[in-house]
Amino acid sequence: MFSGSIPALVTPFRDGAFDADAFARLVDWQVREGSSALVPCGTTGESPTLGFDEHYRVIDCCIEAAAGRVPVIAGCGSNDTATAVRHMRHAQAAGATAALVVAPYYNRPSQAGMIAHFKALADASDLPIVVYNVPGRTVADISAETLCELAEIPSVVAIKDASGDLARVTMHRAGAGKDFCQLSGNDDLWLAHAAMGGMGCISVTANVAPRQCADFAAACAAGDWTRALALHDRLFDLHRAMFADTSPGPAKYALSRVHDWFSPELRLPVIPANADARAAVDAALSAAGVI
Repeated sequence: MFSGSIPALVTPFRDGAFDADAFARLVDWQVREGSSALVPCGTTGESPTLGFDEHYRVIDCCIEAAAGRVPVIAGCGSNDTATAVRHMRHAQAAGATAALVVAPYYNRPSQAGMIAHFKALADASDLPIVVYNVPGRTVADISAETLCELAEIPSVVAIKDASGDLARVTMHRAGAGKDFCQLSGNDDLWLAHAAMGGMGCISVTANVAPRQCADFAAACAAGDWTRALALHDRLFDLHRAMFADTSPGPAKYALSRVHDWFSPELRLPVIPANADARAAVDAALSAAGVI
């Protein structure tokens, strides 16, 4: 259903408030630079710090600015199933293409609890679901066996896998079918993930270098592994720099270097990228030809 370079969009703030004008400009730039879909209100979008009204305004703004040019996969996850249902219902009414739903964090549900959570969401809304597995943040890991069971739910159409376990690409393909959409959640593993059957990446780096990431995705899709490797090498330091300090601090700093209209402001408890991270970002932006 989805493929290519899909930025997990940052949420711009200015003076403590959502900067809708900057966000609309960011969305338009992403589309013009070749991003194949957009994800507002994911982890990179600082969704845990957004109130309900803000969360929905970010989704609405993304859909309006995208204007039907690319799909919008709205972040709808929560560790509270009822809240995730509420998010999904708003996203569907607003015109989102799908919902990105992270594994319930902090609660540490069992695998059976994971299945019950996603089944409840599917029963409450017919919006397509992209399952998001990121055990490094949630602690709760969606096993390959559980994902394959979830794939039997008609509205569960894809996974964003940030487990770091590349063997799961093959395990998911074997258990969920080759047509089940697998998206990498790790920029630095995107090349390997694609070579094993992945269809794209929900990317942090694409916030900053959307054209280069789109070109890389196109090379992977075409099976041009020589070009893909060259682009991977060119982007690799930038992939790493995006996590040189707590995300999305480095990504927001990088965007402020690329665009004078973008503020690197974050919300507590995340603070601005430290000096070493900023230096790593500056060097990586130059090496990748972004600035």
